[in-house]
Amino acid sequence: MAGQGVRAAGYGFTAVVMGALLADRGLSSLQAGAVLTALIAGTALASLAVGRFGDRMGRRRAYALFFAGIAVAGAVVAAGGPWWILLLVALTGALSTDVVDNGPATTLEQAMLAAEDAGTASVYGRYNAVGSAAGALGSLAVILPGLGTHGASGNVHGYLFLALVPIGIIGVGLAAGLSPEVEAPTNSPLEPVTRARSRLGPSRSVVRRLAGLFAVDAAGGGLVTTGFLSYYFTQRYDVTVVALGWLFFAVSVVQAISVAVAPLLAGRFGLIGTMVGTHLPSNVLLGAVAFAPGFGVAAGLLLARTTLSQMDVPTRQALVMTVVTPPERTAAAAVTNASRYTVRPAGPLIAGLAQQLTPGAPLVIAGAVKAGYDLALWRWATRLGLADRDPGRAPGTADSVTATASSGEQP
Repeated sequence: MAGQGVRAAGYGFTAVVMGALLADRGLSSLQAGAVLTALIAGTALASLAVGRFGDRMGRRRAYALFFAGIAVAGAVVAAGGPWWILLLVALTGALSTDVVDNGPATTLEQAMLAAEDAGTASVYGRYNAVGSAAGALGSLAVILPGLGTHGASGNVHGYLFLALVPIGIIGVGLAAGLSPEVEAPTNSPLEPVTRARSRLGPSRSVVRRLAGLFAVDAAGGGLVTTGFLSYYFTQRYDVTVVALGWLFFAVSVVQAISVAVAPLLAGRFGLIGTMVGTHLPSNVLLGAVAFAPGFGVAAGLLLARTTLSQMDVPTRQALVMTVVTPPERTAAAAVTNASRYTVRPAGPLIAGLAQQLTPGAPLVIAGAVKAGYDLALWRWATRLGLADRDPGRAPGTADSVTATASSGEQP
């Protein structure tokens, strides 16, 4: 959780700065979209690499390596250079387009945090609350450049990415201090298998379907990353980076409260019920942001949307850990997390193209796609019996799900 917190603080700062930096450098919407696309593609590639090699090289070692990459990436971006340098750095997966990422480090953390009560999402509720709270502080730190010589103009400079250097170093230290208990089981028959896909055993079909559904949701989310929203608000409403810092600070605070409350709802309505019941109305609010007449209204709608949209994060993570056996956890986390980033790279490019028609088009498209995911998830989970399962069911007991799927429903 400390690793998640320190990383979220850095990403909370740089995710806001990145979008404003691209706009400040005068990049076109297509160039900005290409950079954001590379960020997402890098996250997907790194997540798949962790799924394939993470358990073999050791979760702690892989965790430390990722944090070292964050420090290097921050130093390279701070050194400046043409925009294609950003593309190369982005492809490493060490940077994030959002305040709280769902990349390779999250894959490792999700597996390491799997516990007996993961089926209630309480562990992941606290985990994501820590990340969101730390991300809020990181976003708030963006206002600091506006207190200098340029006042409220909040001019953006690449050297701000140096903030990632100490964060990476701290993360390496945290990884070194982890207990050996976080490592993958060594007595599993699945252990010798090297491919993430092959590591999935009895839960493979269910995980694949979940990965496909999560990919649909991520396709919509790829249109409206924090980096895009930062760019969109700067271009449409001519707001300063200081104003963006306050906005995304508020967003992260609301997000922290939201993910902390999610386990309580999951205990009452179940994981699937909480995911769909909160996510669907949030997507209506997302589309409404496109029609906001001013920045104040747009910010209000975005905050209202955030109160609901993030409740599916801890519940989603808990669901994945619930439907797989312990030896499958790293692979399942890698596959489902990577699936979210497999389709996301096209998001910023599509958003850039859609903005050629009207600035708010990506917001409307994203809301519609994500709403479709909610309906599809509910329909499939109901048929498979996931929507009716005991919310408190412990993880690693996927046999009943697999049996249900194999007896008729094709997952």
